Amino acid sequence: DDNPENRGGWHIVVAIADVSHYVRPGSALDREAAHRGNSVYFPDRVVPMLPEALSNDLCSLRPAEDRACVAAHLWIDASGRKIRHRFERALMRSAARLTYEAVQAARDHPAGALLPLPQQRLDDLYGAFAVLDRARRARGALELDLTEHRVLLDEARRPIAVVPRHRLDSHRLIEEFMILANVAAAEELEARHQPCMYRVHDAPAPEKLDALRDFLDELGVPGLALAKGQVIRPALFNRLLEKVRGTPEAPIVNELVLRSQAQAVYSPNNLGHFGLALPRYAHFTSPIRRYADLVVHRALTAPAGRTPMAGEALAVTAEHISITERRAAAAERAALDRYRATLLAAAIGTVYEARITGIAPFGFFISLPESGADGLVPVSTLPSDYYDHDARRHRLVGRRSGQEFALGDAVTVRLAEADPVGGRLMFRLEGGGEGLARPRMAGDRQRRGLRRRR
Repeated sequence: DDNPENRGGWHIVVAIADVSHYVRPGSALDREAAHRGNSVYFPDRVVPMLPEALSNDLCSLRPAEDRACVAAHLWIDASGRKIRHRFERALMRSAARLTYEAVQAARDHPAGALLPLPQQRLDDLYGAFAVLDRARRARGALELDLTEHRVLLDEARRPIAVVPRHRLDSHRLIEEFMILANVAAAEELEARHQPCMYRVHDAPAPEKLDALRDFLDELGVPGLALAKGQVIRPALFNRLLEKVRGTPEAPIVNELVLRSQAQAVYSPNNLGHFGLALPRYAHFTSPIRRYADLVVHRALTAPAGRTPMAGEALAVTAEHISITERRAAAAERAALDRYRATLLAAAIGTVYEARITGIAPFGFFISLPESGADGLVPVSTLPSDYYDHDARRHRLVGRRSGQEFALGDAVTVRLAEADPVGGRLMFRLEGGGEGLARPRMAGDRQRRGLRRRR
């Protein structure tokens, strides 16, 4: 920031394609975008919310071409606190199209950098990011360490591997800038007394916290130090995750903390964002692929006194796009599972080291760390015994032997079946036998075939 009164501060401009200029409310384009709710990303293709003429051309911020945008001017002080903001419609000309990997490489090895940007510009970006990152940690946003995976395809779009997706500081830099712009959008609409499409994330439900506490006690990790009725904050989970960082239990604890969280949704009512530790939040930065952002853009650019969407229409739209978002996420997970099963179909009989991620009366679920593939180990492949399902302690217990299989345990398994169409995998416990579940009682739910748990 050039302002001498904001010493050590930064002026950040986040420019987002002006999709609302091209997609008018009530048009055929708008109706179809609202129906889809969002784009869906598969390993081999994208099902876009908007036609490619918009998403890949007119609304794509191509290098050296003028494009309509909505620019968020964001001023932060030396502590990372946003002190003011301003939104405007503008034309922008992108200097370059960069990859996260290229930017990170230039940051890590400036002498060999080949970016079409001055090194000082890159240093400025990372300087502003460092300030925002410190502010994020200070407010206690949830810091989960979860590994995502991606599919590598050959030229014929056939899968050749599923590998971990590495998260770089360049990813986190863009994320922090986007979060700041999203906060400014919510604050701007509140200041104008405009209805807003909030992105809300409620605190965890008490019963989910109780289940997490029970598991942590069984695992030997100190439980959540909570008195009944105490206000829950993300920093509480961060302290827990820090205790297990670098241990064999870290992946399952991170996964269970995630499972304990509420699901983020869209709403016209501001409930705050628990995970980000923010009192208000909206989605502004991706109107090409999310209808919620397009709604926010229209509200920000509407003439004074005009409200593009409000009341019941806003509430109905919020509920609908929350559903389409969950539907898209489920489809993306299912596609990834099918690719994993396709690859592993050629590896029947292979032995893997795995970790138990779920317990059920009919067996337990495991995950392979490298690919993230998960599958069922049926109780019939366990050492010969009757096994009782201890739901509270998350384990199967042999009646005669007392042998236990508990959530988070490391196990050695052999791949027995792979179903590429259904995306399901079946494993056998190495050294297992002919175990049996406890006899079914009246009212037990019948479970047949391969099952998955998420």
